[in-house]
Amino acid sequence: MSFQPPRKIILTKEQLEHFQASKVHQEIVSVIQTLNDGVVGVKLTDECIESPGVKAIFEILDRVEQLAKDTPPVDNKASRFGNPAFRTFYDKVAEAAPSLHALLPGLPSDSIPEISVYFGEAWGNRTRIDYGSGMELNFLCWLICLKRLGVVQDDDRVALVIRVFWRYVQVMRVLQSTYWLEPAGSHGVWGLDDYHFLPFLFGSAQLRGHKYIKPRSVHDSDIVDEYSKHYMYFACIRFINSVKTASLRWHSPMLDDISAVKTWDKVNSGMIKMYLVEVLGKLPVMQHFLFGSILAWDGPMPPPREEISQDGAHWGHAHAHPKDLGGAGQREVGWGDCCGIPVPSVFAAAEAEKNKQPGARLTGPAIRAVPFD
Repeated sequence: MSFQPPRKIILTKEQLEHFQASKVHQEIVSVIQTLNDGVVGVKLTDECIESPGVKAIFEILDRVEQLAKDTPPVDNKASRFGNPAFRTFYDKVAEAAPSLHALLPGLPSDSIPEISVYFGEAWGNRTRIDYGSGMELNFLCWLICLKRLGVVQDDDRVALVIRVFWRYVQVMRVLQSTYWLEPAGSHGVWGLDDYHFLPFLFGSAQLRGHKYIKPRSVHDSDIVDEYSKHYMYFACIRFINSVKTASLRWHSPMLDDISAVKTWDKVNSGMIKMYLVEVLGKLPVMQHFLFGSILAWDGPMPPPREEISQDGAHWGHAHAHPKDLGGAGQREVGWGDCCGIPVPSVFAAAEAEKNKQPGARLTGPAIRAVPFD
């Protein structure tokens, strides 16, 4: 197999529509569904098979967290936005990527330059110092590549969620709180969580069929505290409550809406539908998707772009244009452009609140009905 560095290709609505009908899209959805179904009724604290590949990934995540701990934030008290030290951390990860990937059993060495790109992008955007569901998708793509290359197998599906993916989320919480990563566009502010989507999807699968805990239980702080040890969904709710004031109804209206759904089965099926529409179906997210030889593009190529380097943070953006020429403007993209109005980190907002300083409050009305019925 001839490996090649992944690159951005999706620029237009037509290309996005082609992607949605492609084999790569089908594979991503299939992997999500397989991982989702594998953890129905499974707790984070349950025992599971951990293959050598899973253990190696876990070690890599530990090392990434250590790189963050070895790279403290710079004094940036004048700003409530991302800390510039994140760029130093990002560069350290890039430098360490070849040696980290060498830990993975059976990984072809010539594949490392390709899959390292997904790995690097999974931690956030170096230029904008932000993080959102698109970066989270890069981590999933990295795991898909590892599966394609034989590092992990079908039997690893439980461990990939409750061990590997959950460890990734924990490392991301360290990065988010250390470097005050901004939510990636207004999508983050009015979404499920300022940063993540998949923990809610997999977390609702864990709770499917639970006899006693209901979706409305997210409003009971005692239940949230107790079951956050066992279920991603409650762990994420607990995290949100720890950094935001007021009730869930005000700072996380979509999660409040979802809490009215009767069963976890409906919540879980709704989460999958929502992911297809709001992540895999949104141009501001998917214009950053990377195609290489493993996750290959088989559609029409984008027109040449010379004015902005493809490696730049703004390459291919479908920003709002006066006539919406060739892309999606703000009125079309639902939750907003991926790098429109900067939004302060939730940690910065919490710090401002704690110190009684003026700061951005992540509150507001619900934005739309959610597909949970």
